[in-house]
Amino acid sequence: MDIKEIQNLIKFVAKSGASEVKLEMQDVKITIRTGAGKTETTILQAAPMAGMPQVTAPAAPQVASSEVAAPVQVESDDAKYITVKSPIIGTFYRKPSPDKPNFVEVGSEVSVGDIVCVIEAMKLFNEIESEISGKIVKILVDDSSPVEFDQPLFLVDPS
Repeated sequence: MDIKEIQNLIKFVAKSGASEVKLEMQDVKITIRTGAGKTETTILQAAPMAGMPQVTAPAAPQVASSEVAAPVQVESDDAKYITVKSPIIGTFYRKPSPDKPNFVEVGSEVSVGDIVCVIEAMKLFNEIESEISGKIVKILVDDSSPVEFDQPLFLVDPS
């Protein structure tokens, strides 16, 4: 495995949302741990293979952090709305099961405690409740899409 392949693996793991990946191949053992905005890579190689250069871990791998660290730009028209954000990392679902209707639609009135979506994380389905009362103005995430912690999900008009 060369350095380009390792760098591509680091980028793939960072984008996938996985918190830790371990890879073992013959004499190479790689562990990649990701956290909020940082990626840590540990590479152990027992013995260099004949004809292959020694692979070492990059000092500070640069992950495409523009997606992770970039703040969400709110348009001036949307400034009066309150954003409902994801409390966890997982997969966003708008309905409780495929044969059921969506929890909320654009224009739906929600109250504090109403379920607005479900986020599946590690085979557990977490019901996300509204912390504010108002009307759903915009749904910011597509159904069955991966979401990050603190990612905006809905815009709510509190008036």
